[in-house]
Amino acid sequence: MPTHLIHPDPAFDTVQVLAADGTLIDEDENGIETAMLEEMHAAMLRARRFDERRLRLQRQGDLGTFAPVNGQEAAQIGAVSCLQDDDWFVPAFRESAALLWRGAGMADLFVVTAGWNEGIAMQERGRTLPDTVPVSSQLPIAVGIAIAGRKRGEDSVVMAVFGDGATSEGDFHEAMNFAAVLGAPVVFLCQNNGWAISTPLDRQTASATLAQKAHAYGMPAARVDGNDALAVRQVTGEAVRRAREDGRPAMIEAITYRMEVHTTADDPTRYRDEGEVEEWRERDPIERARRHLQSRSQLDEGMLEALEAQIEAEIEGAWDTAKARIADLEKTPGTAMFDHMFDTPTDPLRRQRQAFAEWEEQSDG
Repeated sequence: MPTHLIHPDPAFDTVQVLAADGTLIDEDENGIETAMLEEMHAAMLRARRFDERRLRLQRQGDLGTFAPVNGQEAAQIGAVSCLQDDDWFVPAFRESAALLWRGAGMADLFVVTAGWNEGIAMQERGRTLPDTVPVSSQLPIAVGIAIAGRKRGEDSVVMAVFGDGATSEGDFHEAMNFAAVLGAPVVFLCQNNGWAISTPLDRQTASATLAQKAHAYGMPAARVDGNDALAVRQVTGEAVRRAREDGRPAMIEAITYRMEVHTTADDPTRYRDEGEVEEWRERDPIERARRHLQSRSQLDEGMLEALEAQIEAEIEGAWDTAKARIADLEKTPGTAMFDHMFDTPTDPLRRQRQAFAEWEEQSDG
C-alpha cells in the first residue's frame, strides 16, 4: 500500500542585509536606511550600557533580579522601530531596549528593578505594556488587544515579543490560532536565542525552524538574522504594513543570542560552552552596525566618544532620580499594588487591601 505521508518542508531563507563585519551582503541593495541605522545604533548602545549598569547595581545589592538584553538589541530595536505611536507593544521580560525606544524612562526601569511596581505605571493613553514574566502568557492578551482595536475602528497593529521557550507553551499556540482565525493584526516576534534558560532548542522542538510553526496556523512567516538591525527592520516593516492594511497576523523568527545570563539568578557556565559565547560575540549586533556606519563615514571615534559620554550622563542622572524615588517609596504604604487591578475594586480585593494594610501596620509596630 503506497504511503501518502508528506514530510514537512523546512525551507526558510534567513534574511540578512549586513554581514558580521558590517559590509552589505548585496552591494547593489536599494533602500538601505543608513540614517535610521545611526539612530538604531545609538539606541542599541544606550540599551546595552543601561543594562550593564543595572547588572553592576544588582551585583552590589542595590537592585533585584532582571533579564539583561546584551546581544539581542538589534532584534528588538530593528523590530520596534517599525511601530507607530498608536500601535501596541507587548513585551516578555528581556525587552529593555525596545521599552527605552518606546519612551520608557531609565529611572522608571531602575525603580521597577528595585522591586517597586510604581516603576511600571503606564503613561496616560500609553500603548506599551509592562514586562510579562510568566512565559508566553502575554500572547493571548496581545491578540485580544488587536481584535478590540479593530472593533473600535482603529488601524493599530500589535507587536508581541517572546523567546524560543515560549513556543513550547500552550498560550503560544492558542494565540497563533486565534489570531489567524479571527484576523487579528498581530506581529509575533520570536527572539530565538537558542536557549530556554538552560534548555537548548533541539530539546524543545523537532521542527527545523520555529517560523514554520506559523504555517500550521495559516499565517505567513519569515526568518531573519536577529543581529542585523537593518534586516530585522526590513522584514518586520513588511509584516507591520501587511497587518495594518490587511488586518492579518504574521510571525517572525529572529535568530539571535543572549551574551549574558538568562537572568541575574542564572549561571550559564553550567550549561553552555564559552566557545559558543565567543563565537556569537563575533556577530555582536552593535559592532556590526558600528562597522557599517564607520565604513560610510557616518560615525568616527570622536562621535562615538561623545555618544558614550551622553549615555553615561543620562544613566547617572536616571540612577540619582531613581534612588530618590526609591527612598520616598520605602516610606509609603505597600497597598498601592492593589490600586490598579480593576477600575472599580471588587469586594475581595478591598478585603485583601485592608488585611494587608493591617498586617503592614502591625509589622511596622
